[in-house]
Amino acid sequence: MSHIHEKIDWTVEVFIVHKNRVLLRKHDKYNIWLSVGGHIELDEDPVEAAKREVKEEVGLDVQLIGRDKGKGDGSVADHGYLDLLPPKYLGRHPINDNHEHITLVYFATTETSEASDPSDIEDAEIFWATKEDLEKMDLSPNVKWYAQKALEELSTT
Repeated sequence: MSHIHEKIDWTVEVFIVHKNRVLLRKHDKYNIWLSVGGHIELDEDPVEAAKREVKEEVGLDVQLIGRDKGKGDGSVADHGYLDLLPPKYLGRHPINDNHEHITLVYFATTETSEASDPSDIEDAEIFWATKEDLEKMDLSPNVKWYAQKALEELSTT
């Protein structure tokens, strides 16, 4: 999507765990393994952006993980105030010399590893990585760390 500001944008990343594996997506422009994610649009909040990006990029429906097991997921509204699920982590990184991203990092689970409608997803290479796979992969330190933390928190064994 287009940038909201020439200097800085807000983005989301989602580390999705299913059956003790975490989903990584090869970035089509940079050709590196990352989480699923992208820009937060002007007409959406971060929770909506996280779910939209996952649906667009890999065709999955996810449950974002956070406080009180489901509270703060946008379900509590009072007089126009919407309680949002906070991200697990918050980071800031340069994209180039003139632009940077503030990234809200979410963890999520899904009921299936198969896209709900493969014809609707972006053309992307994906990989469901185990803890052992992460150790062997050439990943940026932050991607590896978040992926490991997601597996530690959400693996069922």
